[in-house]
Order: sequence, then C-alpha cells, then structure tokens
Amino acid sequence: MGVSTSSPEKGISVVTVDFPPVNALPVRGWFELADALRAAGRDAEVRCVVLAAEGRGFNAGVDIKEIQAQGGSALLGANRGCADAFAAVYECEVPVVAEVHGFCLGGGIGLVGNADAIVASEDATFGLPELDRGALGAATHLARLVPQHLMRALYYTSRTATAAELHRHGSVWRVVPRDELRAAVLELAGQIASKDGQLIRLAKAAINGIDPVDVRRSYRFEQGFTFEANLAGVGDRVRDTFGKDREGGGTE
Repeated sequence: MGVSTSSPEKGISVVTVDFPPVNALPVRGWFELADALRAAGRDAEVRCVVLAAEGRGFNAGVDIKEIQAQGGSALLGANRGCADAFAAVYECEVPVVAEVHGFCLGGGIGLVGNADAIVASEDATFGLPELDRGALGAATHLARLVPQHLMRALYYTSRTATAAELHRHGSVWRVVPRDELRAAVLELAGQIASKDGQLIRLAKAAINGIDPVDVRRSYRFEQGFTFEANLAGVGDRVRDTFGKDREGGGTE
C-alpha cells in the first residue's frame, strides 16, 4: 500500500498509487506522490512518466474520514498535500501521461487536469463531488478538461462525465477496454520517450511557459474558499453527511 515506482520500458517511469479501498489519499499519501513524481522527473534516464493506480478506481480524492477524525489539522494537511501533488504533476520535468480507470474524482481531477495527456478505460468517469463533500477546489483543473459552461454545470451538480465524453472534448487521448489500458498508455508513453531526452524536457518547460492560466496560483485561490467554508461551519456540516451509507473519500 502506498506509492511505488517501476520502469517497464526504457525511458518510462510508472508511478503507481495504491491506497485501498478506493484510493482516497491520506495527507501523507499526497506528499508521497509528489515526492515520487519529482524524483521520476529528475531521473536523467526518464523521458516520460505514467501516473497510474491500483484497485477499483484511479482516485477518489482525499480521505474524508481522516479529516472527520482529525479536524482542521488534517484539512490543512490535505490542502497543502493536494497542492503539492498537483504541482508535481504539472511541473514534472518530463511529460506525464495519466492512466485512468474507474472513478476519477475530486483530487483525481487535479492530478489528470495537470497531466500532459490522459488515456482512459471505457469504465472511467470524471467529476468533482466537492459541493457534496463540504469543500471547494479543482475547478481550475476541470476547466482544462471541458469547456467553461460544462465545467460549471458539472461542478454545481456534482455529476460525472464519462471517458467517452471527455474524448469528444479532446482532453482524453484514447479510450480503450480496461484490459487494454496499460498497453495503450505504454504505446503513447513510448512515442514520447523516443524523443531526445534534453529536447523533451525543454518542450515541457516551453509548453508550461505559454499556459494561459497559472494553475498553481489559481488552485490555491480556490482552496481559500474551502478554508472559509470550514471556518463558517458549513464544511463540517456537509462533510458529516458523508460516509453514512458508503465507504471511501473524495474531496479537494
């Protein structure tokens, strides 16, 4: 359980998240993920990083039960951990390809929204259930996946979009059957890794440099409203309704 790194092919590093039962990451998990991504990007032999997950789904956000148990300290830790992990994806020195299966919720949107490319299985779904979890955030990253008005509707309703819908919007590179997901991801990662290592790093820095939105600053601005909701008591009020009849996490 935790975050692990493997190298299935030359030039490719796979960073895998495994926090059963639903990959709702505790505070330490977000920081571990950030460290693993930065280490992979610093490796001079790596030209592409794949971000993957074990289990039922790619990511269900933060561990709400940890926040319910520990209160403000865990909320602040989750805020900082998410910001660190999202930035580690975006700022990774080489391109990051997200391998998404099952659910991709809350913090999962922050991860894939910062990735350079997404390959998803047919059963993958994407969404921000933040308003049902007593939090706000990651609209910055959802806006990188769908048009503005669709982002707002998805955010306000907490509904999810399928991989096929995101593929139609151009934000998912390929949608494949679940058993073909890893092969499809490695095909794309291999094409990226075949490029000159120094040049692909320059390309990543150049593309980040022309981004119209400062994703780190924009996301931290959103997180301020999560903290405000918590101070006002509405965060706890909504969070306390979560987990009464189901397991898992999912916020931020």
